[in-house]
Amino acid sequence: MNDNNPVNPFVVGKYLSDAYFCDRSEETAFLQKQLENGRDVALISPRRMGKSGLIQHFFSQDSIKEKYHVFYVDIYATTSLAEFVYLLGKEIYAQLKPQAALWKDKFFQIVKSLRMGLKLDAMSGLPTFDLGLGDIQMPQTTLDEIFEYIDQADKNCIIAIDEFQQIGGYGEKNVEALLRTKIQQCRRSQFIFSGSKRHLMSNMFNSPAKPFYQSAVSMGLQPIPMSVYAEFAVKLFEQRGKHLDSEVAETVWQYYDGYTWFVQMLMNELFALTPAGGECRVTLIPEARRNVVMAQESSYADLLSNLPPRQKLVLQAIAKEGNAKNITSANFIKKYNLSSASSVQAAVKLLLKNDLLTQNGNVYRVYDRFFSEWLAKVY
Repeated sequence: MNDNNPVNPFVVGKYLSDAYFCDRSEETAFLQKQLENGRDVALISPRRMGKSGLIQHFFSQDSIKEKYHVFYVDIYATTSLAEFVYLLGKEIYAQLKPQAALWKDKFFQIVKSLRMGLKLDAMSGLPTFDLGLGDIQMPQTTLDEIFEYIDQADKNCIIAIDEFQQIGGYGEKNVEALLRTKIQQCRRSQFIFSGSKRHLMSNMFNSPAKPFYQSAVSMGLQPIPMSVYAEFAVKLFEQRGKHLDSEVAETVWQYYDGYTWFVQMLMNELFALTPAGGECRVTLIPEARRNVVMAQESSYADLLSNLPPRQKLVLQAIAKEGNAKNITSANFIKKYNLSSASSVQAAVKLLLKNDLLTQNGNVYRVYDRFFSEWLAKVY
């Protein structure tokens, strides 16, 4: 089967179509209302909750595709303004490929600093985007040109920037102020600023001292209701000639607190384990969990081996605890043979920075639920 009709309907890590996307109708309508009325949106929720899928689902709506050009840029791995500009320019040109030649030609007429990236394909004779990161010599100039180009597009644009909090860590000075100024000058574009580090995103958009203060409507993302997801899962099984006990989907949802990616991943494995015409029952869950976790064992072992001893011990302790509270208390330190409260604090700070831990108030847990299960069982 092709990508739009996959063998396994529990799609992980990408968006295919409405048929394989669960609910989020209220969230989709909220996004549309805000953006159509000229309000940018700050979409803030933990990773693996489904932010990227929601954005792609929103972009796929006919009412959006007809009225807007849409662009999605994930800047999670970026560390500089030059990288940001590079990804933005590359995404915009990638979306131009199926568009009229006139608009593609105009791209390099306006974005002059990237003109060296225009090369002709030897086979087709058509222009291709062949630009390296090192070709971004003047990021601010290129950014000005990109936004000027967007303002001359034949339709209004919606630009989604995922993991937007990354700009706060760029080496250049005043990047937030620079981008805020540039974005304010965009007359024909609306923005979705999506981020998973809630404290950074909240500070960025809710602190009066920050350039993006009150510049966007804040939007959270909660888990899809358990009953809604269970109904969705049962339907996908039935459509492929298999049967699913709704208790299975509910149990999986509870294991992972409704975090979309982890739930989908386990349901994907359960579907694979269920024979054609067969029924998936709760007794199959332990095997599915084991398969999913052990499939990543080598990468988990490599990750753990590269951690300093103190970080490793604290990570293992929190994994065994599940939802860990009072991690600097004497009881916690004694229970897991940790050295001191100060060493735990230092380790946790680095583990949070490297996205190995997540924090909600005074509760800590290993971000990757499957990694957490592996740690708790193997160590």
